[in-house]
Amino acid sequence: MTTRRESIIAGIRTALTGTTGVSTRIYRSRVEPITRGESPAIVVEPISDQANTDVSFCKTDWTLTVRIAVIVRGIIPDQQADAIVEDLHSKVMADQTIGGYAMSIEPRGVQFDMIEADQPAGVIACDYLIRYRTAVANLAAA
Repeated sequence: MTTRRESIIAGIRTALTGTTGVSTRIYRSRVEPITRGESPAIVVEPISDQANTDVSFCKTDWTLTVRIAVIVRGIIPDQQADAIVEDLHSKVMADQTIGGYAMSIEPRGVQFDMIEADQPAGVIACDYLIRYRTAVANLAAA
């Protein structure tokens, strides 16, 4: 059995298939650096998961923060990433229940990091808040 959190993150990763400009370079919680030949790429990773339990209903409401980072190389990295960010946002927001595992999803913000590398690089981090519910004693059940 898989937790609802894992199903949500996997669902987001699957929804990003075919994102403009990244081909199959969509990674889950990748810790190795993205090489020049691997960019542009997307990395999907959980940032935090906050719980609010209502014991009278035996339910826990969760607020999961997921980061979708776009890694690009180019003279103006944020401009290079713009079409990718636009497409990934449309794909993430297309099914706000993420296959029925979530109650809602909303954009949280975008952070831009420009990096000096062998070629100018950028990491554009798009954060989303996903609200979902589990049983108090079972992270896989609603």
